[in-house]
Amino acid sequence: MDIEHRDVDRWVAHLDETLSKAPKEVTQVVARGALNVKKDAQARAKRIGRHVRRYPYSIGYDLHQGLRGPVAEIGPEVGRGQGSLGGVLENGSPTSPPHPHMLPAGQAEAPRFAKALEDLAVKLLEGR
Repeated sequence: MDIEHRDVDRWVAHLDETLSKAPKEVTQVVARGALNVKKDAQARAKRIGRHVRRYPYSIGYDLHQGLRGPVAEIGPEVGRGQGSLGGVLENGSPTSPPHPHMLPAGQAEAPRFAKALEDLAVKLLEGR
């Protein structure tokens, strides 16, 4: 097997360039996924009932860099609208049934998110 040194050098340079672009692009994919989950959860929460009509507007997301890359925290913000009701609405209580909206929104976005990350990996490795 003949491998020339400059072929390896070109390949290493290509990988370095690809990896330098990855954090920004992965952050964009994570942000888009978080926005999709937020909007879907809000739409589902609007169908819960009139007694919690301000609750959907408490659902938001925060994006930050973790040790392994971008992280999105999605959910109701306590202190904003009826955000403190999030746990009771999602999981129910002894006196009220659950109204799942966050988990189904995340599950609906998961395949699209995985596909977007796969497409990004292919795009970066092909150098497009």
